[in-house]
Amino acid sequence: MTTVLVLNGPNLGRLGSREPDVYGAQDLDALRALLEAAAPEGTTIDLRQTDDESELIHWIHEAADTGSPVILNPAAFTHYSYALRDAVSLVTKAEGTVIEVHISNPHAREQFRHTSVISGVATGVIAGFGFESYLLALTAIRRMH
Repeated sequence: MTTVLVLNGPNLGRLGSREPDVYGAQDLDALRALLEAAAPEGTTIDLRQTDDESELIHWIHEAADTGSPVILNPAAFTHYSYALRDAVSLVTKAEGTVIEVHISNPHAREQFRHTSVISGVATGVIAGFGFESYLLALTAIRRMH
């Protein structure tokens, strides 16, 4: 049995009501249902969300300790959290998998969103496809593991 950690950063707990023109009208429960329906047999989806940088880092450490693959939407932490980058690097340098995802395309938005401090240490990056970004990441994990 494989557990895939699907970790979501700040403000993503407001999906469905936060800027639906950018992030869509569905919430995290809808994302969970979508991923669970798409997960291969024997795969558990462990979807979590936090607005707390420290908690997100601890979850990444958990992935490093357990070898669990990660789908990570770091949200605003994407652009400035070197501590999160270092935690992601712990996973990928140990040959673990962390796929950075974004619902919107950060490069089509404000200039400050164009830079990710996470991308350089992530296994891969998928952005701009709404919840499909998560499904594409799950497909990549399935093929890699």
